[in-house]
Amino acid sequence: MLIIFVGIQLALACKQTQTTTAEYKNVEVEEITILQLQEGYKEGHYSIEQVVQTYLDRIKEIDQSGPHLNSILYVNPKALETARALDKEYKAGKSRGLMHGIPVVLKDNIDTHDMPTTAGSRALENSYPLQDSWIAERLRASGAIILGKANLSEWANFRGENSTSGWSGLGGLSKNPYILDRNTCGSSAGSGVAASANLCVVAIGTETNGSIVCPAHTNGVVGIKPTVGLISRAGIIPISWTQDTGGPMARSVTDAAVCLGVLTGVDSRDAKTLESKGRSYKYYTPFLKTDGLKGKKIGLFVGSMGYDAGVDSLCAIAVEKMKELGAEVIEIEEIADPSTGGKSFKVMLYEYKDGLNKYFESLGDKAKIKNLEELIAFNKQDDVELQYFDQVYLERAQAMDDLDSEDYKTTLASLLEQARAGGMDRVMDKHGLDAIIAPTGAPAWKTDLVNGDKYLGGSSSPAAWSGYPSITVPMGFIEDIPVGISISGRAYDEGRLISIAYSYEQATLHRKAPRYLER
Repeated sequence: MLIIFVGIQLALACKQTQTTTAEYKNVEVEEITILQLQEGYKEGHYSIEQVVQTYLDRIKEIDQSGPHLNSILYVNPKALETARALDKEYKAGKSRGLMHGIPVVLKDNIDTHDMPTTAGSRALENSYPLQDSWIAERLRASGAIILGKANLSEWANFRGENSTSGWSGLGGLSKNPYILDRNTCGSSAGSGVAASANLCVVAIGTETNGSIVCPAHTNGVVGIKPTVGLISRAGIIPISWTQDTGGPMARSVTDAAVCLGVLTGVDSRDAKTLESKGRSYKYYTPFLKTDGLKGKKIGLFVGSMGYDAGVDSLCAIAVEKMKELGAEVIEIEEIADPSTGGKSFKVMLYEYKDGLNKYFESLGDKAKIKNLEELIAFNKQDDVELQYFDQVYLERAQAMDDLDSEDYKTTLASLLEQARAGGMDRVMDKHGLDAIIAPTGAPAWKTDLVNGDKYLGGSSSPAAWSGYPSITVPMGFIEDIPVGISISGRAYDEGRLISIAYSYEQATLHRKAPRYLER
């Protein structure tokens, strides 16, 4: 696999033959990969501009009409202009790498200086950040084209009780592309839909607990939730300094791994990235090994199972496949003390207040909302925001003390001890594990705006609480709805997890394009 990537990189360095846009035929982008796009650019089959136009057409036809998936909140008006500039670079032999000319969508809690960043809230409608996020900076530098911003569960699904995933006051409801009345799960809902429905090549989501892996699993794509600190959170509207991270969502492990590499690095705006120095990679493609499961010892987290017989059955089949591929799989009953969840929630409330107030301050003097208190007041007088569910999490966060509180410091220290040394690290050391696997969650439920989500169960919490990495990969289908399997591990062990995920993916190839069914 590495030979293929080296060959592509060398080819990208060569000057390409000039070809006019008029000579191109329509681009077939459904299920296309980064490597296939780069091969097409190299051979002159199409231009970056034409590829971008094709995706913009798909957004108009599939997202804004047709099945009306409603996954895109804002389309970049300069996407084609950017594509033309990147075409000129490419034809002059100045490729920036594998992400050059790759269309990407960002979750709309990730700052872009030239597009609004809203968290799906009407309170931030037309709010333009003063500068790009780290993620937007790195993607632009790599030659990727930001097509637009994805809808999300408002405020990353941490606003109130009985919420409906995929709904925001500004963007409305995103739909699952497999069966349209099913939910998209998690807060990176639009990102998962956009990647699955071929509205982009890669989407970027964010996760505090489950918000990358759950929408990836319900939308039939790969999601990488990295170690907290591998990717800078600068310019991401925050929930929790301790647990927040961005990460790629794509139709294959390969594409997600390619994108992950361009997002790593130390950023002075995020002190946690200092911990990644010497532990991150610019290229994760060497970890794409078909024998990545050979000799690995895997723990099956049975303590997170039992909520859906169909999911358990698919997981049993996945375990047998991993054994066939050379892995040893043992069962583990528990990872962290059950009280860890309550401590995580309290830490989130403390950090939410602090983080949101700092974010509002970063917007400058012209900001419509100046602090969390004003946001709460705005929602109360707005005729849309509170029509389906409340804002109790915002209100509880507002009531918390600042981060100098002894209660906060004590709770945080206990959380990290239980989640890491007393949780993930303890279990992996005790059994000599390379990774822990579990079903990512239940099949997507029918969306119900009145009663909220019908979330039966999932396995994201141990990796979320500890800030450790997790990857979800398609595991199969239950009545036309995809479900995924999660692979979690130690801090900064993304490479090993990618090897395991890629080996399983290539041996099973469960990914299928959605058909936009109505039931």
